[in-house]
Amino acid sequence: FIAREKEQQEAIEHIDEVQNEIDRLNEQASEEILKVEQKYNKLRQPFFQKRSELMAKIPNFWVTIFVNHPQVSALLGEEDKEALHYLTRVEVTEFEDIKSGYRIDFYFDENPYFENKVLSKEFHLNESGDPSSKSTEIKWKSGKDLTKRSSQTQNKASRKRQHEEPESFFTWFTDHSDAGADELGEVIKEDIWPNPLQYYLVPDMDDEEGEAEDEEEEEEEEEEEEEDDEGEDD
Repeated sequence: FIAREKEQQEAIEHIDEVQNEIDRLNEQASEEILKVEQKYNKLRQPFFQKRSELMAKIPNFWVTIFVNHPQVSALLGEEDKEALHYLTRVEVTEFEDIKSGYRIDFYFDENPYFENKVLSKEFHLNESGDPSSKSTEIKWKSGKDLTKRSSQTQNKASRKRQHEEPESFFTWFTDHSDAGADELGEVIKEDIWPNPLQYYLVPDMDDEEGEAEDEEEEEEEEEEEEEDDEGEDD
């Protein structure tokens, strides 16, 4: 029995040694992957720049994307959408070492809501791995602060609706409570930024689906009418 216990203990120690080797290789792999990611991040930059120039030629490109995106649209009140019509460009920039964080820049035309031409939010990981964020202070024009008006702008008609207006999209710029779980930042960086066009084109797909549904309904109605006619003939 003692011999078997000793054998098990030795096996556990050997497993631990092997596991340490596996962990060392995993760390090495992460470092290699990071180098590759840094390399291709630089190679992608000119293409991101070219893409931004082309997207700028399409009116309301970014507000359309945000309205079409299921998670982002849930954060948009009516006045947010109005303000986002002045949004001309969005850019996501990963910091050079990638691990330490990224920045999202929103470029706006002259608009009736705020003075800023650019609104930015940065996400950082410090040396201990704790996340934090900081952002541009929005210089609201008089009486136009959407973060204060979001709860006051519901008229009687909107109160009757089941869903109240969400908090303003722009409160995101002042919310630094949990940078590690900032869903909007992650959605823009990981889902929208790699291929914005897919969300710009969503309505066309919806229209096609709608047309297909209309055709199906018409066919069903015609079939019902034919059945009724046959019933009357009997």
